[in-house]
Amino acid sequence: MAIASFLLALFLFLNLDVEQGTAAAASSSAAKSEGVEITYGSVLKLMHERTKFRLHSHDVPYGSGSGQQSVTGFSNVDDANSYWIIRAVPDSSDKQGNAITSGTVIRLQHMKTRKWLHSHLHASPISGNLEVSCFGSDSDSDTGDHWMLEIEGSGKTWKQDQRIRLRHLDTGGYLHSHDKKYTRIAGGQQEVCGIREKKPDNVWVAAEGVYLPVIEKK
Repeated sequence: MAIASFLLALFLFLNLDVEQGTAAAASSSAAKSEGVEITYGSVLKLMHERTKFRLHSHDVPYGSGSGQQSVTGFSNVDDANSYWIIRAVPDSSDKQGNAITSGTVIRLQHMKTRKWLHSHLHASPISGNLEVSCFGSDSDSDTGDHWMLEIEGSGKTWKQDQRIRLRHLDTGGYLHSHDKKYTRIAGGQQEVCGIREKKPDNVWVAAEGVYLPVIEKK
């Protein structure tokens, strides 16, 4: 665990934009206690609350629908393909290190492939709901990558171990997973899709990661 935390911190130091005058990401430590605020630039895994699978992607395209990079739920807690970088939307005044409040529109960038968590009206492969994929690059992102953070309960600022939903702006679909699993290209991994109804299987929790210190907005 200590080695993994060090490697993530090193990645942040080498690859993420550090605002002038802020603490270097290498000084961040992996958050392990409840109540740690999640900020822009943090790298984390999202855990599906009911099944405990992590939101996951890899350089394998869907064989149907859009043909874009697939997104699944994966049971292996230690897999590096389940890390996502929390980003602001373009033209936002939010900066690296700022806290994120409920109702904010954010993006999630897959750490390894640099593509964005994306959705559209293509049908998902197993259930026929809204497909969720990874798409674009560091310099290529559109509104299909925009997700609204909805915090469950009374909390206003996103914190680790807090129950959340992510609602896709273009389609209105909530990021969703369930027990339906792939048998071929991602054998044993479960489908991630979008559905427009609020259900218990829409709920996610920020789990393992490197959380940058909070920088108050000026």
